[in-house]
Amino acid sequence: MATLRLGDNAPDFTAETTEGEISFHDWKGDGWAVLFSHPADFTPVCTTELGRVAALKDEWAQRNAKVLAVSVDGLADHNAWKSDIEEVGGSALTYPIVADQDRKVAELYDMIHPGEGDTSSVRSVFLIDPKGKVRLSLTYPKSAGRNFDEILRALDALQVNDAGPFSTPADWKKGDRIIVAPTVSTEDAREKFKDVEEVKPYLRYAAAPTA
Repeated sequence: MATLRLGDNAPDFTAETTEGEISFHDWKGDGWAVLFSHPADFTPVCTTELGRVAALKDEWAQRNAKVLAVSVDGLADHNAWKSDIEEVGGSALTYPIVADQDRKVAELYDMIHPGEGDTSSVRSVFLIDPKGKVRLSLTYPKSAGRNFDEILRALDALQVNDAGPFSTPADWKKGDRIIVAPTVSTEDAREKFKDVEEVKPYLRYAAAPTA
């Protein structure tokens, strides 16, 4: 099983979901995708996670990102579980959940945790850009729920990085100052960007670009 690395093409797949059959690349289109797996339906941590993702519907939309969940359980369980997710999360579940009983998607994305005594998927997250490249991957153990505010923050960082020769400092949040890439001189940076501050010759902050 090959491990996906950052910059790799995200594997395509066709799968049955709670919203019908999808072909992943066609479904994703020219936007971003958040592909995340969870171990099993009707489990406590997973219920809170999927509910939280549903509650963030507007946040994903603002970032031109579609969300797709993956579980090795079947459609009947997914559909039966839906009302629990909505009750716990307080929001309608408006994104699809893949029925991955044959573990095709879990194997493609290396979501199975070896040595854990079963074949359920771990808590993996992949951020996939409009070109279909894997830009970020995170894997949590089954016992630790994910922080989706951090996933949104990371998505914001990737999108601002793509807006110019920028990177983001520790604990950066949307709207904070960005770092100008070392490939740009301070003089050029001051001509191109707003409010440039040179802390070190290799560390220059600037105002974040606006849409």
